[in-house]
Order: sequence, then C-alpha cells, then structure tokens
Amino acid sequence: MSVPSESHDEGSGSGSRFVRACLRQPVDRTPVWFLRQAGRYMPEYMAVRERHTLLEICRTPEVAAEVTITAAERLGVDAAIIFADLLLPFTPMGVDFEFVAGEGPMVHVPVRTADQVRALRTDRVDELSYVARSIERVAAHFARPRADGDQLGIIGFCGAPFTLASYMIEGGSSRNYIETKKMMYRDSMAWPMLMEKLVTVLAGFARQQVEAGADVIQIFDSWAGALSVTDYRKYCLEATTELVRLVRAMGVPVIYFGVDTASLLPAMRETGADVIGLDWRIPLDVGWESVGSGCAVQGNLDPITLFAPEDILRARVEEVLRAAAGRQGHIFNLGHGIVPGTPVDAVINVVKWVKETRVA
Repeated sequence: MSVPSESHDEGSGSGSRFVRACLRQPVDRTPVWFLRQAGRYMPEYMAVRERHTLLEICRTPEVAAEVTITAAERLGVDAAIIFADLLLPFTPMGVDFEFVAGEGPMVHVPVRTADQVRALRTDRVDELSYVARSIERVAAHFARPRADGDQLGIIGFCGAPFTLASYMIEGGSSRNYIETKKMMYRDSMAWPMLMEKLVTVLAGFARQQVEAGADVIQIFDSWAGALSVTDYRKYCLEATTELVRLVRAMGVPVIYFGVDTASLLPAMRETGADVIGLDWRIPLDVGWESVGSGCAVQGNLDPITLFAPEDILRARVEEVLRAAAGRQGHIFNLGHGIVPGTPVDAVINVVKWVKETRVA
C-alpha cells in the first residue's frame, strides 16, 4: 500500500533525528527512546508518586511535564513521550474509571449495550486539554537544540479504537476479551457506533496534542494481538485507518504499535501509519519484511533483557541494530514498556550503545 507524503510538512521536525527517521529520511545514527521511559523503575518518578496518584500526575500539567522531562534527560534519549494514560478520554465520554492497586484500571460500569454506547459523549474533548498544556511545557523546555545539534522529539499519544473499546467493555484488563468479542460478533449496531465515537474523540485529543507541540503521535493498540487476522480486518482496520488518516492530515507522522501482533503486521501497515512498532516476539528484519520496505519500524528489544548481564544485553542490542542494517526508518526501542524494577543503568547503557553505532 502506498502512503501519501504530502500530508507532512517537510520542514516539520527538520531538526529532529527522531522525526526524520519516522519519515524514512536520512539520519547519522539510529534514534532511540523507550516505551514507559518515565515510570516505576525510576527513583525520581517514585518520589513524585509518593505525593501524587497516577491520575493526579496525568491531570496536573506541571507535574506531568516534570516527569516527562526528567526521564528524557536522565536517559539521554532522542524523544520524550508525554506522561499520560490511555484511558484519559473515558472521563469526558462519561465512563468513570479508577486505578486499583495491584489490579490496574477498573471501569465502574462496563459499556455492553447499544443504549450505553449511544449515551457516550463526543462533545467534551476540551476537558482533556491538560495533556496539551503538559506538552506545551515539555516542548518549551526542549525548544533549543542539544549539544549535538539535534532537536529532541516530542511524542503525543492515544489509544487505538479496539484497545479502548476492550477496556470499556471488559471493565479492565482481560485474558480472553469475551465480552468485547461478543459485542463485535453479535451487535452490528453497537460495535460500529462505538468505533465511530472513539475515533471522533481520539482524533480531537490528538489534534490538541499536535497543536500544543507534539512532533509525532503514537497510537497504542495494546490488545490488538488478541484478534485473528480476519477479525482485525473485519472489526478494527477501518476505524483504525480512519484515525491514522485524520492524525496524519494534521501534518505529523504516526507510529502504530501493538503487542503480540506479528500475524497482524501486513494488515496494520494498511492503516497508512508512517511507523509500525514491533514487539520482541519477531526478529526485527522479519517484521520489517512483513510490514514492507516503504514503512519505518520501531523496536524491538525484549524489555526483560534489561535485567540481563551486560554482555548479553549488549549482544541483544547489537542483534537488533544488525537486523535493521542501517536502513532508513529504524527507531530503536523496546518491544513493550520498561517494567518496574528495571536497572536504570541498563537503560542508560542501551542508549549509549545505540548512539555509538553510526548509520552507514
């Protein structure tokens, strides 16, 4: 599938190695950043958590910006992803949720009927503007080029329609997504209506972030790997493609990432996303071949490798870089997020090793 490039401003992010890689433009070395790079493995973040809940951090721009900036500077990465949460759009849509210790997010009243879907609001996206204000602070902080002349990239993000729908319907995380698939299969009115409403809200949310200074939007489809290729194509591809189209029309590249999605990669490419995130279950070169040479890729070190002895960790980093073979359009990252307990020094070492490897 060919992806038009005219929706991107060629000057946008021209000083950013990260954005150039997203657009498959030449870079002197592979840019690197990490999923969940600001999180519970980092002492600075845990000190903030002693004073604030997760949602308080997300909804307080000065605190969210502080956490975002601290992680990016401590690690020396090439991009900062704004500290937020996938489920934030639920509140203005009329879906109440909370984070329960040891259990994760919990939706108080799961959405499982057409009447409930019909009642969801799409006209209160402005209530999410605190994320945009966080991005403004981060963008202002990193406005000047760094010592190496590079501009740090600013990443905004949102969830994908399927993943947010699954949280809404299941009421939280799930192993089998029974209620979600029941709605997909059985309710030809509720499911497409839910997809449409989510796309409307997510596109508005992404626009706020772009207008605030985000250089790239990453769309997380965390649970898409629960779907067969047939179900992904039938029930999710159209809505996700529309969301990608709307975001790309804002003039920024889109990264589309899912977990355990090796079988879905060709279909995910059809969304038109500029970059497809690869998890660690597929070798990077095999995943890139599956996606196609006309697309950039992000990944894909196993995050648990960060616990390995230094020689093993360095070998795995080199393995990913060898698989990328210096081709334009590779962004080094993990195959999922950094987990609690990860040694910070290991993360810093990976950044250093990637930076030492020049692109031919």
